[in-house]
Amino acid sequence: MEWLALLLFVLVFAALLFGFPVALTLAGMSLLFAWGAEAIGAFDSAFLQSLPNRVFSIMQNPTLMAVPLFVFMGIMLEKSRIADELLMGLDQLMRHFRGGLGLSVIMVGALLAASTGIVGATVVTMGLLALPTMLRQGYCPRLASGTICAAGTLGQIIPPSIILILLGDVLSSAYQEAQLAQGIFSPEPISVGDLFVGALLPGMLLVVLYMTYVFARSVFNPSVAPGLNQAQLDNSPGLVKNLLVSLLPPLLLILLVLGSILAGFATPSEAASLGAIGALILAGLKQKLSLDVMRSVMRGTLKITSMIFLIFIGAAFFSLVFRGLGGDDLIHELLSDLPGGTFTAVLIVMIFLFVLGFFLDFIEITYIIVPVVAPVLLMLGVDPIWLGIMIAINLQTAFLTPPFGFALFYLKGVAPPELKTADLYRGVWPYILLQLGVLVILAIWPELVTWLPSVIYG
Repeated sequence: MEWLALLLFVLVFAALLFGFPVALTLAGMSLLFAWGAEAIGAFDSAFLQSLPNRVFSIMQNPTLMAVPLFVFMGIMLEKSRIADELLMGLDQLMRHFRGGLGLSVIMVGALLAASTGIVGATVVTMGLLALPTMLRQGYCPRLASGTICAAGTLGQIIPPSIILILLGDVLSSAYQEAQLAQGIFSPEPISVGDLFVGALLPGMLLVVLYMTYVFARSVFNPSVAPGLNQAQLDNSPGLVKNLLVSLLPPLLLILLVLGSILAGFATPSEAASLGAIGALILAGLKQKLSLDVMRSVMRGTLKITSMIFLIFIGAAFFSLVFRGLGGDDLIHELLSDLPGGTFTAVLIVMIFLFVLGFFLDFIEITYIIVPVVAPVLLMLGVDPIWLGIMIAINLQTAFLTPPFGFALFYLKGVAPPELKTADLYRGVWPYILLQLGVLVILAIWPELVTWLPSVIYG
């Protein structure tokens, strides 16, 4: 009765496209299928008896404790307007270069990604600050909007990334499942820290490619990114002081969070608590901490965290019913029997995830699709850290691909009226191609992902 599992998947996907809430759709549709399949003898209700244990394990999972803490840190940095000072300081530094403001936007996106990991906050912040300035300076609307969207999505791949935390949790379970299925009863663990380290070089590669693209466009076609006149260049007093005030505190926070993980002094959850406390202290030292700011940060953290964890519970319903209907065995047979072996299986999965990114959010894909396909790929011998980074970069495109790319919605919501939707859609395509190019590079040279974790963790 494996066709029932495929029908469940298709109907869940269709319901999500119609805009039904993700968590309720996953849980409700799965329960309906479980009851219907049990009535015709195609499902054993004993699968659902393990649901309380699944929910309890989510509540006890030490890895997932990092989610609300990193969310708190990111929202605190946004609400305390530390990101504003960072962008203005880097703009002063880069304004002597052609396309300097665009380069500054990418650098700020990378720094915010390394200190918050929240895409929406970064895109909205830079959309409010940088986009009007870029348009006033004569930047091409397509280049300006595409650069801001792409820089904002760096939070998907540069640690500490929420998606890497979620993927680490999913892949850890999938890797243990794959090893047990192969008769390995002392399975090797994979941690969020492994993914954080593996993402560093690919993340930096994306930043370099983004900056190279903006600089090349501004050099070979100066009209898309005109430079400032001499009077504007001279009007930049206190450059060193501004840089120290705006750039040094976030850099210290990044070193505190990532350095503690890479050096082995702290787990991601412990580092997240350091980051949350550091963001609080930073906002206080800059005299940006108030009762209103704290109230806004706490509400935002509660809202985002509740949404994510409710999806976890809905995904637990879905995975149990899907497995009870034989869906995991069907997926394993389909991917294992493909001509071309492992390469074809990985290619098909990556194309599938890319297409789904046009329609679904990364959390939905992470907890609906990845638990189904990851164990099969890992049993075929795919490196789990490499697979996690490939999926993360692939899901990063979900924020950029029209028509439902969330970064596009975030920016359009705060953009000036003169920015046309067509310009926004056309502006992101060069960056989507760059991301796909990085996927090809990592497929050819997987050592770009696996080398650094092997050096740090042996």
